[in-house]
Amino acid sequence: MEKVTTEKAISVLAEQGNKWHSPFVFLAIASIVMSVTFAGWMAMLNNFVIEQAAFTGAEIGMLQSLREIPGFLAFTAIFVLLVFTEQVFALISLCLLSIGVAVTGFFPSIYGLYATTVLMSIGFHYYETLNTSLSLQWFKKDEAAVKLGQLMSIKSAASLTCYALIWLGFSIFSTSYQVMYLFFGLSGLLLTLWLAFSMPKFVMDHPQHKKIILRKRYSLYYLLTFLAGARRQIFVVFAGFLMVEKFGYSVQQITVLYMINHVINFFLAPKIGVWIAKVGERKALTLEYLGLITIFVGYALVESANVAAVLYVIDHLFFAMAIALKTYFQKIADPKDIASSAGVSFSINHIAAVVIPATFGLVWLHDHSLVFYAGAFIALLSLAASRFVNTDKHTPSNSSL
Repeated sequence: MEKVTTEKAISVLAEQGNKWHSPFVFLAIASIVMSVTFAGWMAMLNNFVIEQAAFTGAEIGMLQSLREIPGFLAFTAIFVLLVFTEQVFALISLCLLSIGVAVTGFFPSIYGLYATTVLMSIGFHYYETLNTSLSLQWFKKDEAAVKLGQLMSIKSAASLTCYALIWLGFSIFSTSYQVMYLFFGLSGLLLTLWLAFSMPKFVMDHPQHKKIILRKRYSLYYLLTFLAGARRQIFVVFAGFLMVEKFGYSVQQITVLYMINHVINFFLAPKIGVWIAKVGERKALTLEYLGLITIFVGYALVESANVAAVLYVIDHLFFAMAIALKTYFQKIADPKDIASSAGVSFSINHIAAVVIPATFGLVWLHDHSLVFYAGAFIALLSLAASRFVNTDKHTPSNSSL
């Protein structure tokens, strides 16, 4: 009797240990590293480059363009996977991200910041590519939307913690930029090293292709991914700029909006994941694009600072709906294509990042409303394309272009 009880206790302890050494926990902690380091880098960037590197609009524009280049080149991740497994490459990427952030404060010059930004961005964009690939391979199709929502909630909690520490650092303790960047970068590096030495190597059910894969049957996914990238750029570049230029929002007020966004995402992202799993990707994407059309038209017409703030918060909330696009691809893809396609789709997503800021910036000088009407048109195209989303009828094909 005593022997049976002892064996049962050992079994329970082993099961609990396995829960802490699971793919979800790996991705959760990796998401914390990514969120804390990148949120810290981004939150302090504008003040840092102006106060200590005398940046003008020309330099910050160049820096942001350089930051997006690694995203455009994300498809090259597939060649690195000839040498490293995806799990190991993800850890290397987090190390590059963390180191890039840690040393940022020690290079307060134009070329120094360009260099540290590229280093940080290489780690960030490669990790984001691998994060998508690993998530879709490790999570089962019937649980992916729910777990992706949970991971998004964890990211929001990590970003909120980061913002709170920055506020405390500068408001209460008068901390320097160098110390804050070093703190966030080293924190990310230590967590990454803990992942590397404490987590087991997780087994992949399907060996991945080690070459670039393009398939005709993924064309709708590629199109939706490109349009999603265009929408993201309009929000990231121009929605916040509208808040400052037209309505005079201060740094503190913009930070408050960021925090509101993450608080809402913390609570709603998991629920959105559950909802997507219940209603399906087609209905979820349809609702997202209908909402975005309304929001972009609202940006074009808004004359109230409070209404603009509401639009900004709701707009950010719709980013959680991107879960539907990921799970749609998971359901239609050959399991062996996921790693390669994650890199390709990330590059497609960043085509807009290269084109839209500069092009729409010129349109902004003429009439800022036209930028948001263009955003509404992009959302309309996305809505039309989403009507063809169908995960019920899918015939695997090995033909590639």
